[in-house]
Amino acid sequence: MVMDVQERVVVISGAASGLGEACARLFVQNRAMVSLLDIEEERGEKLASELGPSAIFCKTDVTDEQSVQIAIEKTVDTFGAIHVAISCAGVSYGAKVLGKNGKISMGGFKKVIQINLMGTMHVIRSAAEQMLKNAPNEDGEKGVVLNTSSGAAWEGQVGQSAYSASKAALVGMTLPIAREFADYGIRVVTIAPGLFETPMVAGISETVKESLIGQLLFPKRMARPIEFAILAQHIVENPMLNGRTIRLDGGCTMQAR
Repeated sequence: MVMDVQERVVVISGAASGLGEACARLFVQNRAMVSLLDIEEERGEKLASELGPSAIFCKTDVTDEQSVQIAIEKTVDTFGAIHVAISCAGVSYGAKVLGKNGKISMGGFKKVIQINLMGTMHVIRSAAEQMLKNAPNEDGEKGVVLNTSSGAAWEGQVGQSAYSASKAALVGMTLPIAREFADYGIRVVTIAPGLFETPMVAGISETVKESLIGQLLFPKRMARPIEFAILAQHIVENPMLNGRTIRLDGGCTMQAR
């Protein structure tokens, strides 16, 4: 049985911009209620105001488990439940292990792991705990967990060791968690996007962008955040998608540089 997003409660981390914002807009458009989790308070409050009564903003540091827990509790207090958890919060850190300025900063490496990996787990564990309380549908389904990896999980470029490690870990934990959560009626799916028009790539030069676009099969352009959101909604609505990582990258295979 399809889990229609209408009247469902969706928690989205990294919701104030990029992929998370696109998901928030599409889900509200399709009559879901969304809880916007982000560290960027001004952007988050503005988006929640724009989306209206179907959205709330929770200032959240995903690296802080207590901050995430408070956001989850606020969501339940406001909307009564949580049916879908989408983790989009993430950062990149470009540095060679041995670069011109010496060894890679372990502080930078750790920050990426804390936000991309630990932050995702903080959202999963707290949101899924609430999903257990939901009444199951005819399939016995109570909720959906959706994580965001990257093509760098398989084909990280030079200087992407931290980012690739964090994103590969998300791929690696998808099936074990899906197997565990199967007993609860909760599906777990990961999307691995390629080159998207998001703030994360805003600082990349046009020359580098053209080089990356040249590695795509088709279409020869950067992907749009709405295309991520469309897939996210389909995953929620298609009960046979579970325990897998879906690449969304125009057939791109990243080169070493």
